Amino acid sequence: MPSFWGAQAGSAEMSFAELYIPLDTAREVVLALGEQGMVHFVDKNSDVSAFQRAFVKEIRRLDNTERQLRYLRNVIEHSHQIVMAHDAHLTLQPTSVTQIEQLSHDIDVLEQRVSQLESSYLSLVKRHASLIEHRQVLKGSRQFFQSGIQSQARISIDQVDNAPLLLEQESLEAGIQLSDLQDLTLNYVIGSIPTAKVDILNRILWRSLRGNLYMNSKPLEEPNEEKHSEEQVEKSVFIVFTHGQLLLSRVKKIVESLEGHVYNDIGSDPELYDQVVNDLNMKITDLTQVMFSTHQQLEAELFVIADQLEVWQAIVKREKMIYSTMNLFSDGSRGLVAEGWIPTSEIASVKNVLRDIEGSGSAVLSLLHTRKSPPTYHKTNKFTDAFQSIVDAYGVASYQEVNPGLATVVTFPFMFAIMFGDLGHGFIVFLIALLLVLKEKTLQYQKKDEIFDMAFSGRYILLLMGLFSMYTGLMYNDIFSRSMTLFHSGWEWPKVETAGETVVAERVGVYPFGLDWAWHGAENNLIFTNSYKMKLSILMGYMHMSYSFLFSLVNYRFRHSRVDIIGNFIPGLIFMQSIFGYLSFTIVFKWAHNWIEMGKPAPGLLNMLINMFLAPGTIDDELYPFQGFVQSILVLLALACVPMLLLYKPMTLRRKNNLAIQAGYTNIHEQEHTETVQDREEAAGDDFVITHSGSEDHEEFNFGDIMIHQVIHTIEFCLNCVSHTASYLRLWALSLAHAQLSSVLWSMTIANAFTSVDPKAPVQVIKCVVLFAMWFCLTVAILVMMEGTSAMLHSLRLHWVEAMSKFFEGEGYAYEPFNFQHINEEETL
Repeated sequence: MPSFWGAQAGSAEMSFAELYIPLDTAREVVLALGEQGMVHFVDKNSDVSAFQRAFVKEIRRLDNTERQLRYLRNVIEHSHQIVMAHDAHLTLQPTSVTQIEQLSHDIDVLEQRVSQLESSYLSLVKRHASLIEHRQVLKGSRQFFQSGIQSQARISIDQVDNAPLLLEQESLEAGIQLSDLQDLTLNYVIGSIPTAKVDILNRILWRSLRGNLYMNSKPLEEPNEEKHSEEQVEKSVFIVFTHGQLLLSRVKKIVESLEGHVYNDIGSDPELYDQVVNDLNMKITDLTQVMFSTHQQLEAELFVIADQLEVWQAIVKREKMIYSTMNLFSDGSRGLVAEGWIPTSEIASVKNVLRDIEGSGSAVLSLLHTRKSPPTYHKTNKFTDAFQSIVDAYGVASYQEVNPGLATVVTFPFMFAIMFGDLGHGFIVFLIALLLVLKEKTLQYQKKDEIFDMAFSGRYILLLMGLFSMYTGLMYNDIFSRSMTLFHSGWEWPKVETAGETVVAERVGVYPFGLDWAWHGAENNLIFTNSYKMKLSILMGYMHMSYSFLFSLVNYRFRHSRVDIIGNFIPGLIFMQSIFGYLSFTIVFKWAHNWIEMGKPAPGLLNMLINMFLAPGTIDDELYPFQGFVQSILVLLALACVPMLLLYKPMTLRRKNNLAIQAGYTNIHEQEHTETVQDREEAAGDDFVITHSGSEDHEEFNFGDIMIHQVIHTIEFCLNCVSHTASYLRLWALSLAHAQLSSVLWSMTIANAFTSVDPKAPVQVIKCVVLFAMWFCLTVAILVMMEGTSAMLHSLRLHWVEAMSKFFEGEGYAYEPFNFQHINEEETL
């Protein structure tokens, strides 16, 4: 494929290679090839399930190691005092099988040790929380008896007919001492329950015990602060009075079903209460010391692990990728046989890597010719990668067809700038993009949200969009909806004006660059800019589609497809130029003549184009001599191209297929394949061995399918020439909309700041500041961000649909070489 702008116009040339690897050095060979990152391996075991492949055992062992590392990482992340070590430029050294096994063993030991320490610490925390809760429940229960009981959630006696316990309500509310409890034939239960479930417990007990209870509750005085708990649950202490052991056991079951705890009653002896509380305090103190010691030991282990965890994860991930790749190979007699795609320019470097591996002298690399379609590989850098991503988002180019990403570097920001054209707004976009470019090394490895990451990835697109918008803003003479008087105007107003008469400016020259500033503020400004930008959008669309259609010629010549050049390109080009090329010519021709000096009215081009087909040869206002004859010839040429597009390619392929059958081939596809193999054998040097891969069946020739495809192509091409040209009018529409919206925003905000008689008045200063802030914020939010996003999407559509449909097939698949480049980046996402 020929070069284009100093780069390759199509994807890189690929070679299909077979690699024989001895079994004892297979891992080292794959490791070295992964470090180089130039081989796109093909799965030779596609008919074998993942559980039946050769290296399943090794992958399972590494999966277990990855699980252990994820566990350690989760433990470290839950410990807020430990910071994970992170190296943005992590470099891994080659490791042997013995080192990997030792690493797996060490990780297993660390996982067991950390697991034991963490489980011990969590059980201690749980036990500590239970003891504190027990102490709080005892204190809370004593308060129920030492002061008057005021129920927080008592149900009215009117809700039940027979509630014997409520008859003793007055005595309970009056306040009962614990020593007086034995005078009442009551049993009670004390415990704790989540505060959110107190009302639920109250209702369930009332219905279950049929009103034979009295319940009271209050929040725990000291909230239980547990470490490692995701949510802190607020709890309340409760007391339930009822009759009999049967009802008491029923209360306990209900409390436990609601995640509550029931504690044993210590009776009415104050000394026993003090003894139990002191015992709880001693246990809590001892447990706190043990917890602190265990936590310190756990953190010491985690600090050591955190320093190396990222490296261990990358090493294990790399090892797993190696064995997963080796599972793509087939078993040979004494080794593994791999197949894959290699860029032709990198074959020598791959062979050099194989030579440098100790003990791999028997590794053999040979080239194969196959009918499989090679992957598409576009070599990009940080500048062109974002533009290539725009094309790849629509579809991956077929192998070695013209790459639209190269032209997109210029046309995408330029189409955007035609719609967005404003010097001030373009400068804002340019500054934002320039900041991202200057800070790219700092921002590259930082964690970013989705929207900011999208803007950062397209920082060079934004940079050119802002730069091109500044250029078109100069051309439109538009900066924040205001004009710039950079040069003397080409128009001069009359010095003497009469009231009531229409004032007409006199042309005294030509404005040197762009749009004359005198048009701003004129009554016919919108009429002029409307006509100018509409015709400009037609010209831009014609040029954009024409050069895109010429790319199809490059594709046909590269594939030596003479039938496509004659049957598709030539008639398609004549059809397009006869109609829309002629329309573009008339626009430029009309612009180039002074119709006022010629004393003739300027012809209407829209009516001319309509009459060109509806009434050939009929001219209302003549644009140039012999116009009717020229237009009739162009119409005949356009009509003659339709049957040429429709019939030439199918009939020619049918004739060639019949000749191929007479020559002894199955069909034309077998003949083309055989001739291609012969060309490859002649072009191959002595360093490579050419073998033939004939496992796939030859494609059958079906005249009906080809005819249907050509009919669809012809109808689509002819209709698209019309619709796509009209689609470029969005350049005109969005440009006018952006300019008018900018003008309205100026007049409604900052223009009102200069209406005061005294510009130095304090109120006027405050008014200027407030209105300027409002204007600037709305400008950035609406005109830059919203309008900019809209113009960018429209520019994207013009490239995907209007331009790329003229030549782009997009039936390829991406070249994805086996490499370890993004191991560390994936781990940190």
